[in-house]
Amino acid sequence: MAIKDNREYRNMTIEVRDPEEGTEERKIVVGYASTFNEPYMLYKGDGWELWETVDPTAFDNTDMTDVIMQYDHQGRVFARTRNNTLAVTPNDKGLFIEADLGGTEIGRALYEEIAGGYTDRMSFGFTVTADSEDREKDEETGVTKYTRHIKSVGKLYDVSAVSLPANDGTSISADAVTRSISNLTDGVIEKIQAERLEEEKRALEQRRAEIKRRALGGH
Repeated sequence: MAIKDNREYRNMTIEVRDPEEGTEERKIVVGYASTFNEPYMLYKGDGWELWETVDPTAFDNTDMTDVIMQYDHQGRVFARTRNNTLAVTPNDKGLFIEADLGGTEIGRALYEEIAGGYTDRMSFGFTVTADSEDREKDEETGVTKYTRHIKSVGKLYDVSAVSLPANDGTSISADAVTRSISNLTDGVIEKIQAERLEEEKRALEQRRAEIKRRALGGH
């Protein structure tokens, strides 16, 4: 995950759909920009992990008035909801996307790259208007697990095929998409590290107090 101008980006998979008879001129790619209630790990640090989930109602009030499909979140537009070449629809599984790349020469070229496996990763950009966080510590391993729950997405900006995804575990092909993440929200790592530093400081102070107490003959 990355953030730029308050937009967050997530990687996902996408694949091509086999054309129905008589519709060979259409170049359809489909997938899921997000899946619901499926925790995924964003990042792993020394003694901690950051996870995330998306609530099934997160897209209930999302602004999707003009979502576009691009390459690397910039440049030419390959499809968009405004001219009905891109559809973005929440369902029981997640946020389903379907795009027709047959309307432009560069779109058809991208379709062939996806179908041939040359481009097999995607990302999408959005803003979050409501979320929550919880944490739990595994007493055996000592690892603290932080989980961010996305409750509400404010706006969905784009879905983009990408050349170098932040998370190499994602994929794009032409019929189903799962979503996963890599990088982190600006400040999240710093926040976790600061919290762990404070915990270490408190533990150190407790040890010092215990040493002092024993030195003074305490029990």
